[in-house]
Amino acid sequence: MSGIDFTARPTVLLTGAGGVVGQALLTELGDHNVICLTHKRAVTGPHVLSIRGDLTLSRFGLDREEYDELVRRVDAIVHCAAVTAFGAGKDATYDVNVRGTGEVIALAQRAGVPLHHISTAFVARTELARDDGGTARPEVYLDSKRAAERLVRDSGVPATVIRPSVVIGDSATGRIAQFQGLHGIAGAVFKNALPLLPLQPGSRIDFLPQDLIAGAVAGLLRAGVTDGDFWITAGEAALTVDQMVELALETGRGFGLELNAPRLVSQDMVDRLIRPVFIDPLPKWQRRRFDDMLAMTALFCTPQPFESSCDRVPGIVAPSTSALRDAFVASLRHYAQAKGLLRDSEVAA
Repeated sequence: MSGIDFTARPTVLLTGAGGVVGQALLTELGDHNVICLTHKRAVTGPHVLSIRGDLTLSRFGLDREEYDELVRRVDAIVHCAAVTAFGAGKDATYDVNVRGTGEVIALAQRAGVPLHHISTAFVARTELARDDGGTARPEVYLDSKRAAERLVRDSGVPATVIRPSVVIGDSATGRIAQFQGLHGIAGAVFKNALPLLPLQPGSRIDFLPQDLIAGAVAGLLRAGVTDGDFWITAGEAALTVDQMVELALETGRGFGLELNAPRLVSQDMVDRLIRPVFIDPLPKWQRRRFDDMLAMTALFCTPQPFESSCDRVPGIVAPSTSALRDAFVASLRHYAQAKGLLRDSEVAA
């Protein structure tokens, strides 16, 4: 682990550095050394060191000497790595999300350092139990995250459990490491590809920009907080489905796109009226694609606001609805530019 002065600043082990929250954290943690445990490609940056490892293997697959040095070097662990794809399957999801968390806990115990475990606010959605034959199974993902939280709580390790909601791009630029589900829905609206949206009018979609979530994690880390559950959500400030769709239409039309407003329909209407007539006759791959989207929108659409801890996390300010609107527009603009949907004059602007 040469190349880093471990005496100059605290050292954090970061898993999932290549993901959305992980990459935002690398930007945020400039006052730390960061050791990134990566499975595929190395991560680079000032005071950043990548080591190749596998969360699902004992000692991450490192040899004894490498592992022991890691134990000596780390002062805290931020565990972001997870399988988040709803169609990954139960075995693959549990291998990373549960078994991998167990390996991270083992390191924290051995090193005697605190763990900041990134879970998801959607563990609160205990009423979801859909199985319509689609490949997307959000309940498998949610069960794995609940199991991982139990491991953390039962381990005796000083630990925080951090539960962010849907992550969108940077609040100012909209940039993001990988486009997320909300981007896909917005893209379909921009392309007039969704005459119907299976989203309950009046419900909320809770999202936060990645820099606010990264700031919350870093704030807890810097303040030395080593206990408690933290809901990093918009809470009462979350936009409603109607507001988000109207904002997407307004933004897209501002780009010069000719957009038709999709009709918002409830999940119950889809099951009773739309599926038998329009969906069931489709080829199998198209039915699966629709059911996968239905599973995602059922998860994202929250009837009641999430609990939010943003007002008690050091280093961040709880978001306002106005700030969330601005962040959503920034994400829409970045998505549209990346997908070539903007006119030349809009790109220049």
